[in-house]
Amino acid sequence: GLLLICAFGRFVLYSAVGESNRLLINQAVRLGVAFVAMFIVAQLPPDFLRRWTPWGYLAGLILLVLVLTSGDIGQGARRWLDIGIRFQPSEAMKLGVPMMAAWFLHDRQIPPKLGHIAVIAVMIVVPTVLIAKQPDLGTALLIAASGIIVIVLAGMSIRIMIGLGVAAIPGALLLWNFMQDYQKQRVLTLLNPDSDPLGAGYNIIQSKIAIGSGGMFGKGWTNGSQAQLEFLPERDTDFIFAVLGEELGLIGTLTVLTLFGLLIFAIVRLVQLTSDKYVQFVATGVAVWLMVQVVTNIGATLKLLPITGVTLPLVSYGGSSLIPV
Repeated sequence: GLLLICAFGRFVLYSAVGESNRLLINQAVRLGVAFVAMFIVAQLPPDFLRRWTPWGYLAGLILLVLVLTSGDIGQGARRWLDIGIRFQPSEAMKLGVPMMAAWFLHDRQIPPKLGHIAVIAVMIVVPTVLIAKQPDLGTALLIAASGIIVIVLAGMSIRIMIGLGVAAIPGALLLWNFMQDYQKQRVLTLLNPDSDPLGAGYNIIQSKIAIGSGGMFGKGWTNGSQAQLEFLPERDTDFIFAVLGEELGLIGTLTVLTLFGLLIFAIVRLVQLTSDKYVQFVATGVAVWLMVQVVTNIGATLKLLPITGVTLPLVSYGGSSLIPV
């Protein structure tokens, strides 16, 4: 499943980067590093990973603090560290948070007591807040979801879930007050992108034009007018799904959705086949953030969700997001 998505992603990315061999080779090198990392980790027993989880989580928190104090600024956000290699520490926490929650719960009473839930909530909230302050609200919400699903899988009572759902309503209003102006504008633009077609609404309007013009079979690989004439912004990262829809049509978009569905099904199947609670919790957390990230990216390109800057895993250009997947 990973190989198929990566191969399909390189096919689409070649067109999205303007047929640049240099950028494609850069991405291929990153992909190679990611697969080497996967091969190494695959040789390690779950007990080894579990023992080292707290240290990995702590290292991730330190890196997030360094981002806020001395990180590189790009496109108005401070999200990158440059230590000879430029990367986003927040991507590693997509694994760090569910692994830490799984480490805490694997040998404790199931369903967890209220005190245990409170401890895990702190483990989730701290990195979520640090990432939200970069600001990167989209990734912060993804990481929070990957940790929360571990608590739910551990058997959180229905009463607590209902209570948290009710508390989320005033919580959303509180979150609105802390959001940056451009983040608020993205939400408002979702409701009416035509109110500022050459400004805040430009990205989503161009994305809809690109996807809609693709029809059933698309305009052909590397022949998309919106992408190739550069009307479509961020076409190799945030809006690569729009390039896919324009050039390969409905058939292409359904193909990539099917591949992601098969990959997520394989992860869920792993949860069913193992009795190791640590593995179950981690795998479920990974499946959820992967699914939510795919839905968030595609939903934004279709004007179903606000634009968050979240990439399409294994397809968009970039190296940091390849390692956790």
